[in-house]
Amino acid sequence: MSDLPERVEHRQLRASDADRERVAEVLRTSAAEGRLDLDELDERLRAVYASRTYADLEPALADLPVHSSAKASLDGVQPRPGDVAERGGAIAVMSGFHRRGAWIPPRLFTCLAFWGGGTIDLRDARFLYGDLKIRAFAVMGGVDVIVPDDAEVEVTGMGVMGGFDHGAATAGRHGAPRVVVTGFAFWGGVTVRRKDRKDRKRKD
Repeated sequence: MSDLPERVEHRQLRASDADRERVAEVLRTSAAEGRLDLDELDERLRAVYASRTYADLEPALADLPVHSSAKASLDGVQPRPGDVAERGGAIAVMSGFHRRGAWIPPRLFTCLAFWGGGTIDLRDARFLYGDLKIRAFAVMGGVDVIVPDDAEVEVTGMGVMGGFDHGAATAGRHGAPRVVVTGFAFWGGVTVRRKDRKDRKRKD
């Protein structure tokens, strides 16, 4: 047994895509709160998505309070509702944002797409709260919301010289998450689509 390698320190373990996305969510929420400007956000996001280990991820959060919608849990411990803030968000100004994979939505998610676009994919999301309200604002841009086919969906947003899709609003399976999509589209659009969870690995 003496020829076995020594156990690797936790900080040197390889980070997963979900780990990188949790840290990216904290950065985006911090930008929405005014803690980072857009240049700082872009620089840190590039570093996060290029990271390989937990140690590589740490500098991106070193000067930020980790309390936002996707608390960066890098120790493999399953978060609880009290660990995840009830409010979070994302912004895309002449750019884009994506929330997909095994991410953790807050109770209220507010997003803005201005001359840009965003995707909120909930098929693999871990709902720590029983319901989710998405406030989507699209101004000369677009927001695409993808919900699992068994979810209860209510859409109350409106469009002016734009579109706010209400086609996915319907009752869901008993016990499935409830998703409310509201907001405003001006010269842009907000789409809400239902997709089978089995299709999540296929190209949308």
